[in-house]
Amino acid sequence: MIQALSDEHFMKLAFQEALLAEEEDEVPVGAVVVCKGKVIARAHNLTERLTDVTAHAEMQAITSASNYLGGKFLNDCSLYVTLEPCVMCAGAIAWARVGKLVFGAFDAKKGYTQLNQEVLHPKTEVIPGIMKEDCGDLLTNYFKKKRK
Repeated sequence: MIQALSDEHFMKLAFQEALLAEEEDEVPVGAVVVCKGKVIARAHNLTERLTDVTAHAEMQAITSASNYLGGKFLNDCSLYVTLEPCVMCAGAIAWARVGKLVFGAFDAKKGYTQLNQEVLHPKTEVIPGIMKEDCGDLLTNYFKKKRK
């Protein structure tokens, strides 16, 4: 019998993407999209490299997954992201009809739940807080280094 991989397994892959972002001096947020147990997209923040405020990890991952599948809806997909999505990304997640959203650290300043938890598609399952300490510590340490 094949055992399904856990949410923590896929969050670890998103965390690896966040580490890549940090290496590139981007805010360390990473994302992966999984469809039927297979990773179909990996991404991390690219806002600095692309000089594009919309180049968040989630946006990059959604675009990549949609291209891979050849369609705009991700109903059968799960999005794993190391930080709670902002409102912009939550809107994109809603429009893409992502089946499941799993995120690590909460974003007390810009996270979508601070403004409106109902922004996601009503059928999207949400699982918050997977690896929240690791994800949060990565971001906290990144910004501490920036402020020195």
